[in-house]
Amino acid sequence: MKPHKLKKTELKYQDTFNKKELLYGSIIATFIAISPFLFNLYQSVPDIKVWNTLLFTYDSNYFESVYVVAWTLAGKLIPLMLMFIWFFTCKHWWYHTILVPIAMFIYQAIQTINSDLSWVDKNLILYMLPIMAIVIPSIYLIRAKMFHRINTTNKSMEELEAEFMLRPKGFWEKLKQYF
Repeated sequence: MKPHKLKKTELKYQDTFNKKELLYGSIIATFIAISPFLFNLYQSVPDIKVWNTLLFTYDSNYFESVYVVAWTLAGKLIPLMLMFIWFFTCKHWWYHTILVPIAMFIYQAIQTINSDLSWVDKNLILYMLPIMAIVIPSIYLIRAKMFHRINTTNKSMEELEAEFMLRPKGFWEKLKQYF
């Protein structure tokens, strides 16, 4: 049996796709690799109550130290960045559940910046309930549908995952799917 020969246009498209995929993968891998360095950027912030720079002045009322605010924000924003990378690159049927910790980290980062709080993680579950009320039942329904199909057809789990994916082609199409 002879191998299938690709036409010139198909080869050109395949090379372009592989180059784009390689570029995107390299950017993502770079962000993941430098995440420890990004986290440690808080160490360049002074340990003072009021920080005056050319761009802004930050007065730390609750934490009483800009250094502590920077450390707390780094602890929220770096995992948030990694969660976004995971969400947009995950190929499993359950990837929507990653929205729950994403929402949690966004909420915590906003609350950290809000200096009127008495505690950073106060009432988090109340704000998370609407997101969890949508994500958890939808994931359960997808799971139930998959197990029903497994029991009624002879498809493998991989075939079912591919059937349920129906994902957009690019980043912006995927982002538009949620907003």
